[in-house]
Amino acid sequence: MLVRLLYASRSVDKISPEMVDSIMAQARTNNPPHGLTGILCFGGNIFVQVLEGGRTAVNTLYGDILRDPRHHDVQILHYEEITERRFAGWTMGQVNLGKLNTSVLLKYSELPYLNPFAVSGLVSMALLDELIATASIVGRA
Repeated sequence: MLVRLLYASRSVDKISPEMVDSIMAQARTNNPPHGLTGILCFGGNIFVQVLEGGRTAVNTLYGDILRDPRHHDVQILHYEEITERRFAGWTMGQVNLGKLNTSVLLKYSELPYLNPFAVSGLVSMALLDELIATASIVGRA
């Protein structure tokens, strides 16, 4: 059974390119053997990530994220059983939300910056769907 999990967290330290590179390298190494795909968005001190795959693999990875010392305030925004993946071609795509046009963020939130804790999980997924449609996702390996 396939599931999709959307969560948000705050970074313990300032998000740096090195931190993102480390997370992406870990995902690209560990995700394929477990059939996991997804996308990592970051901006300010916030991460938003979608994980897709088998229920056990997604739940296990989420448990690992809860214990990851780089994150705190980890919250599930949306969890659903799915019939197909949105991110099937991506071991882990990435989006630096700090580089997006603020009008895209304003379309889905009250303020021109990312705060997934202040909107519904469905709104966050709608933002991610727009990022897919506008090719704002990089690092699709």
